[in-house]
Amino acid sequence: VCNRRCEDACTRGTIDEAVAIDEVKRFIAERDLNAETRFIPKKTIPSLKGGFKEKITIIGAGPAGLSCAYFLALTGYKPTIFEKNAEPGGMLRYGIPSYKLEKDLLAAEIDVIRQLGVEIRCGVEVGKDVTIEDLREQGYKGFYAAIGCQRGRKPGISGENAEGAYTAVDFLRKAGGSESFQLEGDVVVVGGGNVAIDAARVSSRCSDAKISMFCLETREKMPASNEEIEEALEEGIELNCGWGPKEILEEDGHVRGIVFKKCTRVFDAQGRFSPEYDENDTVTVPCRHVIFSVGQAIDWGHMLDNLHVELRPNGGALANKLTYQTSEPDIFVGGDVYTGPKFAIDAIAAGREGAVSLHRYVHENCTLTIGRNRRDFIELDKENIKVETYDSSSRQIPPKADVKEQAKTFRDLSQSLSEEQVKKETSRCLSCGASVVDPNKCIGCGICTTKCMFDAIHLHRELPGASVMHTSEEKLKYILPNMVKQSIKVKFKKKK
Repeated sequence: VCNRRCEDACTRGTIDEAVAIDEVKRFIAERDLNAETRFIPKKTIPSLKGGFKEKITIIGAGPAGLSCAYFLALTGYKPTIFEKNAEPGGMLRYGIPSYKLEKDLLAAEIDVIRQLGVEIRCGVEVGKDVTIEDLREQGYKGFYAAIGCQRGRKPGISGENAEGAYTAVDFLRKAGGSESFQLEGDVVVVGGGNVAIDAARVSSRCSDAKISMFCLETREKMPASNEEIEEALEEGIELNCGWGPKEILEEDGHVRGIVFKKCTRVFDAQGRFSPEYDENDTVTVPCRHVIFSVGQAIDWGHMLDNLHVELRPNGGALANKLTYQTSEPDIFVGGDVYTGPKFAIDAIAAGREGAVSLHRYVHENCTLTIGRNRRDFIELDKENIKVETYDSSSRQIPPKADVKEQAKTFRDLSQSLSEEQVKKETSRCLSCGASVVDPNKCIGCGICTTKCMFDAIHLHRELPGASVMHTSEEKLKYILPNMVKQSIKVKFKKKK
């Protein structure tokens, strides 16, 4: 879901270990499971009417679409999401196994979005059950296409369509949804990313046979995270690096094995994906099932029929990189359908920017670019800092799940930090990103406290002796005379 780039950039990591931001976030997010402690954010509506009547459609209830709907709702809209699957969530529901993301947690997050006024219509495929042209006629002013990369790719080798050969996306959708899959015989997973790891670990929960992984990259260059790889190895999954698929061997139309060839190079001198092989160095692996995790593709269906949305050669939508607006002015895109497969957190961030663009677009004479937060942050120079005192406690680690028990179940047996651990962990923060108020510039107007959507800014008087007006009666003695004078001035100015 998230590769924790915040922890990679954490200044504390230059001293010992980064603050466990991800674990602290998990502790807080789990409070949303309980309706009594669930946080429903306040809407910050820039309208005197209490909201906006402009109708906006979001196509796809994955992380990008849900994020876009969330931020639109906070702004005062009541967007409608169309989702072709039976349940919302996209790849969070149908791609990520429950032992990594329990479905009740996902449902709780989606309930928050619904409570903000978002309507989610499942079982409706745009382009088939309803078209964008139909929705325009119904009064919808803006569209956000966030359908993701929901179709798996195959490597284009002999025998790849044999019975027992699947793409990881299709396998995870079926096995993850039902938490079961009929696998008899050894399983080989082709690929070295996090999706391949998921496919291998799900396979081990659906079969008692041998599960093997083969990938092009070396162990150090695998795209999967080290944490994911270690968890797979702990569950007994065999890892083989430096091999690419050559052909699948069949018997009566069913997989009976796969042949791999030695990979001598994955990327060229310019860093582009351009693998080379030694065709004479091969290995044959007997198996009954092969799962390909070698890429994902976009399936637009008939959504773009009669429209003029420009596409890249790989099927992704062409759009403005700042506003996400396509060649159809009222259609915006975000998430994997624009960037290609990335982390869910990237799709969530894209949804937020999509909401900004749609809010501006549906109102006449609004610019999509001027005054926009481009998030061009200047990172703290960690090479030029001096830390004199800090909390010297070590990073807090949550209790680890029993490896053998976790390998048997789809339930997430991992545990969160305790409240005491969270307090210790947050005290490790060096506050290097804290804002310092210049008392010579701040006039104490308090507008910053009203604009902060997280209610993180508060004003307090450090020098209470600077004011002697402690009661409302004392204040009125000074305020009322000035109010009368001001009203007389305004009246005479109008007459002039």
